[in-house]
Amino acid sequence: MTAEIITIGDELLIGQVINTNQAYIAEQLNTVGIYCDRMTTVGDNENVILDSFTTAFERSDVVCVTGGLGPTHDDITKKVVSKFFKTELVMNNDVLAQIEVLAQRRNIAMIQSNIDQALVPKGCTIIPNSAGTAPGMMFEIGKKYFFVMPGVPYEMKGMMDEWIIPFFEKKNISSVVRHRSLKTTGIGESMLAKEIGNVDDVIGRDGTTTLAFLPNPMGTKLRITVKEKSIDSAQLKLNNAEQILRSKIGKYVYSSDEKDLEDVIGEFLTKHKMTLAVAESCTGGMISNRITNVPGASIYFLRGYVTYSNQAKSEELNVPKELISSHGAVSKEVAEAMAHGARVNAKTDIALSVTGTAGPTGGSPEKPVGLCWIGYSDKDITFAMKFNFGDNRLRFKERASQAALELLRRKLLKSE
Repeated sequence: MTAEIITIGDELLIGQVINTNQAYIAEQLNTVGIYCDRMTTVGDNENVILDSFTTAFERSDVVCVTGGLGPTHDDITKKVVSKFFKTELVMNNDVLAQIEVLAQRRNIAMIQSNIDQALVPKGCTIIPNSAGTAPGMMFEIGKKYFFVMPGVPYEMKGMMDEWIIPFFEKKNISSVVRHRSLKTTGIGESMLAKEIGNVDDVIGRDGTTTLAFLPNPMGTKLRITVKEKSIDSAQLKLNNAEQILRSKIGKYVYSSDEKDLEDVIGEFLTKHKMTLAVAESCTGGMISNRITNVPGASIYFLRGYVTYSNQAKSEELNVPKELISSHGAVSKEVAEAMAHGARVNAKTDIALSVTGTAGPTGGSPEKPVGLCWIGYSDKDITFAMKFNFGDNRLRFKERASQAALELLRRKLLKSE
């Protein structure tokens, strides 16, 4: 079965609100074998909405609509749905009772606009809203399904999880769609594609499997998608594709279950009872922030230093002032001294450091904007590696934090 998702609202078209509803609906429909092949966003205009309904219902088995069910004048979705299905709005006493209970619970007075939310298109099936006042609606015509849900994300999610997905699970749809993502870092998208080679050697040629490259400043995500007749056959193809990919680019893959790099590192440090400290200059605490985003990080992360000034590097990390004077704060020597000082002062097994020129100013011919040194220290070795992360300040910080964590991951795994 195929689906189209229609999201309604001027606020979406002008970029005032980020459209997260589409992604959630598509992801959930996939779990029951319904593949979304189109997403449409329209404004609060009756003719435009009607046109989108007509086109979507003609070409798709399932249409999911969100938005425009509120109590204000610009919420016209119910009116347009009634017009589309050639019916009228009627009062639903069960919905009205639910709204009254919710109003009492929230200690708010019932006004006419609240009562009007209990008006629904005649002939529809009501989808209960456990989190709000606007009911959802379903029209089933032949083997096609038309769903209308609120645009408020948590209300929409409640209807998807509690009603729509269980509805399709009972239908026993004869196909499934499954995804798996391999997260990579430390290699660019084009080089990754070169290392993988002929994609057909990974996914086969029967048309049931696809491979997508999804690059971002942290790396490239490889998304494998399989459409099959059963969960078992889909999982088998996912496993085969992942195995082939790992044989080609395994050293760049740090996760296959949506975990971030800091999650993977945290699991390793916890398992091996190792401790970590971090000394940051140009990233301003971003690495420590990512590490402490992981629940339980206090087990292994003992101390984070943000030594932005040269004085702080000397006072907090015992970096000799003469070393900074002779080599500069952004140097191999200082990065190594920062990592060593952090490890010794925090009494940890391992320490990371990062120092660089985030820009957009402050560079020189010898040390251009984007230059970054990342240091590592344990009881056996201290070293630093040189990078250039470009002249966008925020992207520099993101990439530097990712590279530092990846350097740590590879050192922990004894990878090159």
